[in-house]
Amino acid sequence: MINDLRQKVSIQGDPAERISAYMVEALTARLANSGKGLYKALKCKEPPSSLRLSAMQVLFEVCPCFRFGFTAANGAILEAFKDEKRVHIIDFDINQGSQYYTLLQTMAKIPGSRPHVRLTGVDDPESVQRSVGGLKVIGQRLKQLAEDLQLSFEFQAVATQTALVSPSMLDCQPGEALIVNFAFQLHHMPDESVSTVNVRDQLLRMVKGLNPKLVTVVEQDVNTNTTPFLPRFAEAYNYYSAVFESLDATLPRSSQDRMNVEKHCLARDIVNIVACEGDERIERYEVAGKWRARMSMAGFTSCPISQNVSNEIRKVIKEYSDRFKVKEETGALHFGWEDKILIFTSAWR
Repeated sequence: MINDLRQKVSIQGDPAERISAYMVEALTARLANSGKGLYKALKCKEPPSSLRLSAMQVLFEVCPCFRFGFTAANGAILEAFKDEKRVHIIDFDINQGSQYYTLLQTMAKIPGSRPHVRLTGVDDPESVQRSVGGLKVIGQRLKQLAEDLQLSFEFQAVATQTALVSPSMLDCQPGEALIVNFAFQLHHMPDESVSTVNVRDQLLRMVKGLNPKLVTVVEQDVNTNTTPFLPRFAEAYNYYSAVFESLDATLPRSSQDRMNVEKHCLARDIVNIVACEGDERIERYEVAGKWRARMSMAGFTSCPISQNVSNEIRKVIKEYSDRFKVKEETGALHFGWEDKILIFTSAWR
């Protein structure tokens, strides 16, 4: 069947052909037990060259739903800056820092006095950050930007796996308002369905113990965590079909950027979701309601995202396509393509 299917699909075709091409490769990897190796080989974070952005950064730039997720988190973070002199932001997967370039630029436009910002970026030392000079380089770029914008800013790197972070590594200080940002990160933490340790909830409880003023969560709204194989395959197919369609609305069919994003980031997710099981399945997304339950169980209360933030995003959405949708639900913002919700952002205290 796979040989027949391969004749009918193409990574250069329309969205339906492209998603099918990657689903077929994921099924092939499942049969060959090669999912783990393939997942590791696809470089989502790694820049193809020093001049080009990584596929992941391109994904966040060109796939509006991802961008809206970050924008909503930044809006909530900036509102929490109000009346503070010193703010400490901890990001558990700083990636290549793109969220903070936007945050600093937006912050510089706010009239009046602005707080001193200390950003702590956590990243796994084994990650591909090494190829771009690691967290240090990301910190230097952000410092340079802050200097150009005349903002008071410092950066500290914590080079360790998220699961191994302890409060003492984060150097929280009295007199600082603490903000914690989880953007597309928590779903990588194994939960009770993978191991008795349940790193996912343990991390949330540790963060609650730090007594933050605000915690922002940005995630993909899909269940690839506990669903058995067949419904998980269907769920992934429906979800990523909408993502591929939304990319077609923002990038031309011939775009190399679009192909890189699909081949490296989205295909990597699809392979992991379809071909891997147990602790090899890293991309364990959960729906918004499940995250709500986890946050509540860890002791957090919902902090609705303000109307100002919501209105700003609605303005931005209009620049793309009227097929992108935003809706408010239980204090969170949900972003979708037509009637399929893809990303949500929620804030907690």
